Amino acid sequence: MSVFTASKSITPPARWADYTGRTLMAVTGLSTLIPFANGISRVANAPEAYMLTEFWRTTAYLVFAGLWLLLAWAPRRQRGIWELLLIQKSAVSVFALVNLGATDSVRDSISDSSLVVATLVAYVLCRGWQAWRADDAAAPAMRSPQLPA
Repeated sequence: MSVFTASKSITPPARWADYTGRTLMAVTGLSTLIPFANGISRVANAPEAYMLTEFWRTTAYLVFAGLWLLLAWAPRRQRGIWELLLIQKSAVSVFALVNLGATDSVRDSISDSSLVVATLVAYVLCRGWQAWRADDAAAPAMRSPQLPA
């Protein structure tokens, strides 16, 4: 019996939609490694006062890449990750738009807005909200593993 047939509240997306959404998240995750690579030189060349900030920003790209790759791997098993990504990237986009005079604000508003659109499209295609509908009785494969007593 499939996880998806065990509960009427979880309906799998069409195969093409799931594939397209997962591919979109995989591409987004892998493309996030580009600013990570660029950040390495920013850390190396940063003045001492900004070195930690640049390191923090650079390693955050790895976290975001990992989150998008997790969504590509199992889009309906990641409760909250979709929403956290959408909230954070939307907030950065709005902040950049409000501060258009700041250095790199136009670039950042375009890149982060693009990430919001890509994530939102994949969320709809993969039916990411269904991660919240999985209950333990109906979807045992979606449960967290239990530790032995």
